[in-house]
Amino acid sequence: MTTDLVPPDVRSLYEVHEWKHACAVLRADFADEWRDIIEVLRAFRLRRSDVVAPGGGKSPIAVALDAEFARRGWYEKAFETKVLVDDATLESPTHKVDCFKNRVALEIEWNNKDPFFDRDLNNFRLLFELRAVSVGVVVTRADELQDIFDGLGKGKSYGPSTTHLSKLLPKLEGGGGGGCPILVFGITKQLYVED
Repeated sequence: MTTDLVPPDVRSLYEVHEWKHACAVLRADFADEWRDIIEVLRAFRLRRSDVVAPGGGKSPIAVALDAEFARRGWYEKAFETKVLVDDATLESPTHKVDCFKNRVALEIEWNNKDPFFDRDLNNFRLLFELRAVSVGVVVTRADELQDIFDGLGKGKSYGPSTTHLSKLLPKLEGGGGGGCPILVFGITKQLYVED
């Protein structure tokens, strides 16, 4: 695997996994986007105040990551896709991608229900097959963060049926993303800051 292409300091902060040589594809063919991803993830910190913030809507953690990618020219992207068979047009809807830039699609799954991973991987697969996306990236949380959530009294909010690495990896390794190269970053305890 080519996860060793991720700088060591970033690998020390995240649990990193890939499918179909995503790191090599990003670094070689999408150098600017690769740099953006590395810089945003290197600067990110998981703040206690964001973890304990009341629920409802998009979490402050996802908002902060979205904002940093947006500063670098990434944007939420909806794709209009359809299939033409003879004279019949068949709609083929996809879901919006959280952050998109130059054929790289990035999803931030901080604390959604775990079926969102199926949606993301299927979206990457379809958009890759349609040649609209070359690489998919998912930023989520490592399972080890559960200890922190439990200690803060937020364990139920971050329960076992929500998005975290042990829910994503079997889907990824089972081919859920099809032929699309996919890179996954799991936020670890190393990023946690008591503020």
